[in-house]
Amino acid sequence: MPAGFLTRRSAMLLPLALAACASQGDDQAFEPLRFNYLPPIQLNVAAIQIEQRFVPSGVAPDVSGEDPEPPIAALRAMANDRLQAFGTANRAVFAILDATLARDNDVVRGSFAVSLTVYGDDGNQLGFAEARVESRHSGRVDSLRAVLYDMTKSMMNDMNVEFEYQIHRNLKNWMTAPVAPDTPVQQAPLDGSAPPPGPAPADGFGAAPPPQAGPAEAPPAVPGSATTPAYPPSYLQLPPDQTPGPPQ
Repeated sequence: MPAGFLTRRSAMLLPLALAACASQGDDQAFEPLRFNYLPPIQLNVAAIQIEQRFVPSGVAPDVSGEDPEPPIAALRAMANDRLQAFGTANRAVFAILDATLARDNDVVRGSFAVSLTVYGDDGNQLGFAEARVESRHSGRVDSLRAVLYDMTKSMMNDMNVEFEYQIHRNLKNWMTAPVAPDTPVQQAPLDGSAPPPGPAPADGFGAAPPPQAGPAEAPPAVPGSATTPAYPPSYLQLPPDQTPGPPQ
């Protein structure tokens, strides 16, 4: 048979061979994205629900289905890994509002958005926070799966920071914070009366201060003294202009 001619059998097997080579070139392992290595966000609610309010179209320009870690799955993992219920009443709803990955030739765009809403047991909305992040990739796309995975991973890193910031900003009263180890716990007096306002006395045993003549008046706080209120550490590193400081 002259060189340069393919047999019928070779011609039929050629497309399969080309497909196998292409799949081997894109055969890269992608680790699932998890976020349980980050500090948990503890909420003073009895339950947390996850709702998916965004459904990818599945047709061009949507390419989220090509992502080894689809944005919907990544956002669900963030909610499952980080949000914790530490209350006895009310509920929080984590909603996925946007999980877009779209491609236009050599441009890939990403847009993620989530919200967290606190509802009372009566159904009334008590608090709300929303976080959004965006990303854009321009240039040659050698492996679409790799580009989408890297975009999703980077956007989820941004989302974790933005999500926690928005919760701290808009739902701070619904966050539970650990007590600082060096902060003594104030106990109620043995006679059943209400404990005095302010931090515990320096001895840390919770003894009530001696009675004072005339109207009770709190002494001015002296920096570094036992009467200076203690602030528990925050899970979130706020920007310099947002960092809470001591009372004025």
